[in-house]
Amino acid sequence: MIKITKMYYEEDADLSYLNEKIAVIGYGSQGHAHALNLDDTGLDVVVGARKNGKSWKKAKNDELEVKKIQDAVEEAKYISMLIPDEVQPMVYENKIEPYLDKGDTLFFAHGFNVHYNQIKPPEEVNVVMVAPKGPGHLVRRVFKEDTGTPGLIAVNQNATGDAKEITLAYAKGIGCTKAGVIETSFKEETETDLFGEQVDLCGGVTEMIKTTFETLVEEGYQPEVAYFESLHELKLIVDLIHEKGLKGMWNSVSNTAEYGGLTRGENIINDKSKQNMKKILDDIQKGKFAREWISENQTGLPSMKRLREMEENHEIEEVGKELREMMPWLDGE
Repeated sequence: MIKITKMYYEEDADLSYLNEKIAVIGYGSQGHAHALNLDDTGLDVVVGARKNGKSWKKAKNDELEVKKIQDAVEEAKYISMLIPDEVQPMVYENKIEPYLDKGDTLFFAHGFNVHYNQIKPPEEVNVVMVAPKGPGHLVRRVFKEDTGTPGLIAVNQNATGDAKEITLAYAKGIGCTKAGVIETSFKEETETDLFGEQVDLCGGVTEMIKTTFETLVEEGYQPEVAYFESLHELKLIVDLIHEKGLKGMWNSVSNTAEYGGLTRGENIINDKSKQNMKKILDDIQKGKFAREWISENQTGLPSMKRLREMEENHEIEEVGKELREMMPWLDGE
């Protein structure tokens, strides 16, 4: 039987370790959730943002204290980096590192820049991670519902001797310890996160959806019917898996669906697919993907822009937009 890793919960975390001001840098998806949750927990929070920019105005509207990034960092003991990976190194170099003090704690929600040496904090500060396993709007929503989002914690640099306690306190402050947190490393979190995004959660699933749709349409089936089969119903299956696991999902679908899936699934995902997955993981482990992504940003995102345009113009997007307009109950429609 597999031994489950130790989970940390509310009783394992002490908020008194966050006894001074916390600067949340950025007010996007994760930033707004962290800042508001920490504030609601009763902690002293300031948001660091570009003066009078969109994030600045949004945080002000949410009645949070807002200051320029360097000013927020200068007065805070705990600094949480929640701006996009690609802009973190420049912002860190110009607006954060010069204002760090000995004994400060630098938080990340993803280990990319530390793991790939794009950010190299001084030895006299803690370098830690609290990574909720969910998008920011979910982190905020479930916190308000008095539940929490599971998370990962990691200590990369323990300058003060109590970095883990500080990290657990922050995880409690944003609600993660209500659901449970697991200890990991910056290396493990970064590499598994990138891998999951590329082969399964984002990359693999979108390619599967589009290819399923294309196959049906090319064989003469109605695009609307193909959309429902390839994309719309996927959420229903994923919800079953999320709630009950794979076995629970198989128990919930018809016997025909179960037999068809169990006997044909390996024709789609097989040993060749696994070898391709291992190649992607190898690129992540060796830093090839990181170098490619950093170069892509330095050259103005030419591949990203081209791929985005292709995705937006795919027939499934056109069909889906029309169908979703007929479903007013969907979020965001």
